[in-house]
Amino acid sequence: MYRILAQHKDFMVINKGPGLGMHDETDESGLVNPGLVNRVKADTGFALYPVHRLDKMTSGLVLLARTTTANRALSMAFADRQVSKQYLALSDRKPKKKQGWVKGDMQKGRGGSWMLARSLDNPAISWFDSMPVREGLRLYRIKPQTGKTHQIRVALKSIGAPILGDERYGGTAADRGYLHAWRLSFTLADEAFDFICPPDEGEMFLSPELNAAIAGLSE
Repeated sequence: MYRILAQHKDFMVINKGPGLGMHDETDESGLVNPGLVNRVKADTGFALYPVHRLDKMTSGLVLLARTTTANRALSMAFADRQVSKQYLALSDRKPKKKQGWVKGDMQKGRGGSWMLARSLDNPAISWFDSMPVREGLRLYRIKPQTGKTHQIRVALKSIGAPILGDERYGGTAADRGYLHAWRLSFTLADEAFDFICPPDEGEMFLSPELNAAIAGLSE
């Protein structure tokens, strides 16, 4: 479900597995399924504060603050766009473009989905590049500049390349949604941190061709 990648006096870095929500969920029978934050709290005994969040289907790097002071500082860094985030995604569709910017306001659609509008009043902003993994499969590296709900999923759908396994946004059915929080870089108390977490769940994410494609991504 999760792995602890790093422990610091002010924070923890977690590799969240796909299919695990950030917060507790209650099923139809009333049974509470603990989310990531409470699972880590229970296992470590630490007071923990989620600084940001990942969608349930998304795996990878999650930053949890261990003190209220660190939580304030890190939350402000995210809000001020001082944290560098990089995600990896796979799609089996041919994109309208292979790299560039995706910008637009996010509008609510049906059933909890979102749509990308042409207006730019308070836009979601993402930069991406991509490279082929093999015939019919492409790797995307996305650097979101904002933190809107479903931002990356909607951005890739908007270029005609919905994420593999992301059926909500028209992706081909797969064993998981192929979106992974790969790299996280930030500064806290004048100390720079840079974490990289290769994906380790999902048949497509574990292929030798994908490892070669990830290695081919430039800084």
